[in-house]
Amino acid sequence: MTGSVQQGQAESAKRYDVFHTDCPARDVVDHVTSRWGVWVLISLRDNSLRFYELRESIRGISEKMLAQTLRALVQDGLVWREVEPTTPPQVTYGLTEFGKDVGEPLTELFDRITRRLAPRGAE
Repeated sequence: MTGSVQQGQAESAKRYDVFHTDCPARDVVDHVTSRWGVWVLISLRDNSLRFYELRESIRGISEKMLAQTLRALVQDGLVWREVEPTTPPQVTYGLTEFGKDVGEPLTELFDRITRRLAPRGAE
């Protein structure tokens, strides 16, 4: 049994070499760790949000950058997108199971950093 697990891991490691420029996993890592990808995943950690709610929760992001970041994360299977056919259309985003799995360590990292920082105004 252990041999097949090790063999499966070895095959997976061969298939996804993130250090190789044409590795498909590299694109996903680039999207997740992009300037705005991290914040989108953290913002969606607890619940789904509409586009404008995401824009308001992530200070400094333009509509264009948010749309591009969401498009990439949806294409990667990390975020789901639901459009309600209203006028104007209401678009809601949330994390897929894969997105929750990938976003969890990012949320933990964010939480660890904020716990270690001195409270604002206490400098």
